[in-house]
Order: sequence, then C-alpha cells, then structure tokens
Amino acid sequence: MTDRGEVAVVRRPGRAASAEDGLSALLAAYHLRTEAEKGEAVAGVEALPDRYRAEISDPRTAFADDVVLTALAGDTAVGCLVLTAPADGRSEIKRLWTDPAHRGRGIASGLLRAALAHAEADGTRTVRLSVWAWRTDAVSLYERFGFAVTESWDARERLVCMQRTT
Repeated sequence: MTDRGEVAVVRRPGRAASAEDGLSALLAAYHLRTEAEKGEAVAGVEALPDRYRAEISDPRTAFADDVVLTALAGDTAVGCLVLTAPADGRSEIKRLWTDPAHRGRGIASGLLRAALAHAEADGTRTVRLSVWAWRTDAVSLYERFGFAVTESWDARERLVCMQRTT
C-alpha cells in the first residue's frame, strides 16, 4: 500500500462477516455500480435481485463458508474481497471492491495479495475469477497478479473468466 494513510486488510474472525462492520455498505455499492454499468441501473438496494440483497442484508450467512477480507482505514471499511471455500483444489475471488474515494492507494492489490496468500496456505491449487470486460483497470490488475484469461465457465455476455495457479 502507499503512504497515503494506513490501511489494514483483516480477515473476519471465524470467517464471519456482519452487516454492522461496513461490509454491507461496500457490497451494496458494488452491486449497484455493477448493475448500472450493465445498463440495468436500479433505484436502490431493494430493487436488486434477491441473491444480491441476501448478501447485503446478511453477509455472515451468504459467505458462511468463505473467507471475507476487509480493508480498513482506521475503523472504516474501504474495500472488500470474498475468497470462496476451496472445492476440488480451486477457489474463486468474488466481490473485489474499493470505495471510490479510497482508490489509487493499493487497497485492491493488498486484498488480492492477502487472498492469494490465504489460498496458497490453504492448499488451493487454482484461483479463478470473472470480471466484466469493460472493467479494464480490474483486468489489468488481475493480469499483474498472474491471472490469465481462460475458457469461460459463465455464459453471460462480456464476462471475462480468468485464473492462476498458486
């Protein structure tokens, strides 16, 4: 991270995450921005699809088996990442998000480093992710971390699937 303020990446105790710790706000911002970028802007969280509202309202349940990393600036949650529980030696990165007011400080890189270190320590052989093609900065970030575009496992148009071995 840079010297523009101390940011800590923390793993939620017991792999748990709660709505009270700022994670819900980050997830809401992520989903609302994604829907807008897809051209399906919604007026608020209540208009999001059920599966996204469930993550926002109860991240502890939605990500019960996963590792949730949160970047904190002081006591404020400024970024998040979910690393799914390994299955068949493979985990997936989901919901990488940095609050726009805190971008450019290495937060996403710090979250990725922590997730990849956890995956490696956990014995995960492959980490994969999907990212929208128009998020070119994110694609570049993933490439810098050794991810490469791979055959898609998701049929949604303009979704880029990437993976790397640990």
